Amino acid sequence: MFVATKDKILPTSMIGSFPKPTWFTENLNGRPFKVAMSDSKYREQYLDTVRCYIGEQEQAGLDIFVDGDSRNDLEVGGRSWFFYTIERLNGISGFSNSSHFLDYGGMKPGHILYEVQESWHPPSVTEDITHGELHFVDLWKTAQKMSPKPVKFGNICATCLPMMLWNDHYKTDQAMVMDIAAVMNEEYIALADAGCPVIQIEEPVHHFNCQMEPPCTDKDLEFYTNAFNRQTKDVKTEIWAHTCWGNPNQQSFYWERPSYERALPYFMEMNCDVLDIECASNQARDAKLFKNIDWNNYDKKIGIGVVDHTRTTVETPEMVADTIRRALEYIPEDRLVITADCGFGREGLSRRIAFYKCVSLVMGTNIVRKELGVEEAYVATADEQFAFI
Repeated sequence: MFVATKDKILPTSMIGSFPKPTWFTENLNGRPFKVAMSDSKYREQYLDTVRCYIGEQEQAGLDIFVDGDSRNDLEVGGRSWFFYTIERLNGISGFSNSSHFLDYGGMKPGHILYEVQESWHPPSVTEDITHGELHFVDLWKTAQKMSPKPVKFGNICATCLPMMLWNDHYKTDQAMVMDIAAVMNEEYIALADAGCPVIQIEEPVHHFNCQMEPPCTDKDLEFYTNAFNRQTKDVKTEIWAHTCWGNPNQQSFYWERPSYERALPYFMEMNCDVLDIECASNQARDAKLFKNIDWNNYDKKIGIGVVDHTRTTVETPEMVADTIRRALEYIPEDRLVITADCGFGREGLSRRIAFYKCVSLVMGTNIVRKELGVEEAYVATADEQFAFI
């Protein structure tokens, strides 16, 4: 169901993570969020950080806000995107010296992503996975109370988590994934019931596993879709599915991005309202995959990335507008959502660069909105009456 993007033409939003402020020195370190919020230092730094992110998104003119993934600790290569959830599920313990992550992209010593992996030590699943102290509702409420604009809540997909787990309990990884999906489903139902306008499930693995050697089977792709849909069962709010080609330490797994072509039919069967794909990194090349989509058969919108999280250069508004125009050749304007290829990470970009990518995204979208006769968003940063010179 559409909530935050209902009746909106070219709504704008970021994906999730923002660079962590230098003064946010406290970490959760495995604590439940509500327990950590009794720590006065952590509470002050966390709340100030979320306020900063909300304020900067307001200043940039975005329509849908994120909390910057502020719950995730500052760790090498964005480790806590996996581990916030892993550390708060029951049935998981210990640490290992290697992970399945190295199966992707053929990383060897001397590659930055190999060094990232040297610092990530996946635990083992030793019992049935059950619900822990995830506190998703409380995290979302903390941010939503800071703005009347809709705030999106994002979390890693159940099919992605086995990349950072050793299965020493379940007969199959698929059985393990479905138990994780059931736990996530409980959290998402609670979020929706609390009023969360958008839940974003991040990185269903269809497209990545199509690039493996040997590539995944059609049966595997069907399972990934079923597992995604288990997470969204009876969740009554707007659901986004975010996909990209990698983000640890702001790195993509592929210099030349592969195509979503084989994964797309299975993505389209996921029970989500918005499907996000990378487009900034490849000048909307994969937008043409939607050329033959019968939109009458799908009550979906397509989110396209128009700024690249792996580049420090800020795209100009004209570049953003050009990417949107390319997508509009294949995707109807009322089905298009404008966003980034992925989050900005906690350590990869500077806060200034991330902020101006937000600004450029909205300014570029405004160029196309004007061409379409759609109301433009106000961008306070671009208002000349507030310029110093």
